[in-house]
Amino acid sequence: MPPASSSTSNTRTSATSTSDINTYKGQERALRADRLGTPGLLLSVLAASAPLMVVAGVMPTVFGVMGIVGQPLLYVILGVVLMLFSVGYAEMSRHVHNAGAFYAYIARGLGPTAGAGASLVALVAYSAMQVGIYGILGFEVAGLLATHLGLTVAWWVPALAAAAIVAVLGWLKIDLNARVLGVLLVVECALVVIFDIAAIAEPGPEGLSLSAFNPDTLTGAGLGTALCFCIAAFVGFEQSPVYAEETSRPQVVVSRVMFLAVGYAALFLALSAWALTVATGPGSITGQAAKEGPGLLFTLTGSRLGGTFTDVLHVLFVTGMFAALLSFHNVVARYAFAMGREGLLPAGFGRTNKASGAPATGSVLQSVVSVLVIGAFAVTDGMPAGDPTTPVLRLFTWMGNIGALGVILLMAAASFAVIAFFVRRGAAGPQAWRLVCSGLAGLALVAIAVYTVKDFDVLIGAGPGSSLSWILPGIVGAALVGGLLYGTVLRSVRPEVHARIGLGNEAFRLEQAAAPEEPAGTKA
Repeated sequence: MPPASSSTSNTRTSATSTSDINTYKGQERALRADRLGTPGLLLSVLAASAPLMVVAGVMPTVFGVMGIVGQPLLYVILGVVLMLFSVGYAEMSRHVHNAGAFYAYIARGLGPTAGAGASLVALVAYSAMQVGIYGILGFEVAGLLATHLGLTVAWWVPALAAAAIVAVLGWLKIDLNARVLGVLLVVECALVVIFDIAAIAEPGPEGLSLSAFNPDTLTGAGLGTALCFCIAAFVGFEQSPVYAEETSRPQVVVSRVMFLAVGYAALFLALSAWALTVATGPGSITGQAAKEGPGLLFTLTGSRLGGTFTDVLHVLFVTGMFAALLSFHNVVARYAFAMGREGLLPAGFGRTNKASGAPATGSVLQSVVSVLVIGAFAVTDGMPAGDPTTPVLRLFTWMGNIGALGVILLMAAASFAVIAFFVRRGAAGPQAWRLVCSGLAGLALVAIAVYTVKDFDVLIGAGPGSSLSWILPGIVGAALVGGLLYGTVLRSVRPEVHARIGLGNEAFRLEQAAAPEEPAGTKA
């Protein structure tokens, strides 16, 4: 490598040149920059939360299965916690640009071994959340085919078809995906807001009641699992740094999108959950939600807005879930790319598609995992067509909560990593208020994780002695332990790889700067 190239690389480490992210190991080892601005990134991360899926699928479960009438208040409380989390997380995003986001931040703050543990947790968590959505999507599409076309198909048929489409789109450019996600998101949110207005204009027998915001309503055996369910509804905002290398101004755009996403989600979800309690009456919401499940929203829209609106809502329910599938797929692929680039996964994962710049190998990995998990649940499904037990109550609920638990733990660890990062750099004073926010958020997230594990038996509808109550959260624990052990081995066997964890392109630039000096060394 000519010395001039090293000099060029050194000058390009400044924040002013982030639009041209490259490495001396080749463009295929870097994600394409300048592909996303604030609108595109905001739509991409909000799509992961699938607002309509939350209103139609998650909210009835929290009301009916867990008996939490105060669900609207939970979204307000969690919105505050996540805003506190975002203060430090956003500041960290200004200093570290890495598609590995969570694990990169944790590695830079708590050390490379902790980063290795976080990387595997992130891969498992986001993969589980994505695969779980295939269950409820397959169930809903199968129901629509039976209702409107008279076709009886198993849920896994449309689920596998969706997996194939997502696999193809995963190879395409992220800006195309952002446009697809954006259109779907705007339309479904608009329809939910129309329902909210209709419910408030035509309340149930108890009138326009605000009792769902009373702290006394936060009672029930499943409060911990309800917290996990509700925090999963926000998942997506924390994905902003994953796309930092692909944005025009990562030091500005990423933090802006995080705050916008959290604020929007808290307001939208609290309003929609409250509208459901108004439509049925706070005293009746748990019973009606337990009876109708995901059909609750469509029953309420049918009586207020008519059959045509409800049919369109059904279709948007499907497209919203598809948008979430695509968004999570992109995130998993980028985590795999970052891990491959740094040596945590085989080098092939750290290369992009030459034609589109997408992380192709990571995309293929997630597609294969999706097909295998869908197949496993399909083979063990002995229920008749139309029964939601396997696709919704098992695949969607189990995988979704495994993923949510993993993300909660990652956010907690990232909060403490932010504190360590700035303290080690002597910036504790200037960053004091941000570090306080991170500490408060970290403690709150740890408490939520503890309550979630404690109440996991409520999630699966089994007694405290059920083996699933520890097997399911144990998947996240196994990923963490496995990652930490892997990091420990790397530290002893491949210290150069261990030292690179969390550095991303910065590691390549450091290697490039050092490369010309090695042949001229005198340490023979």
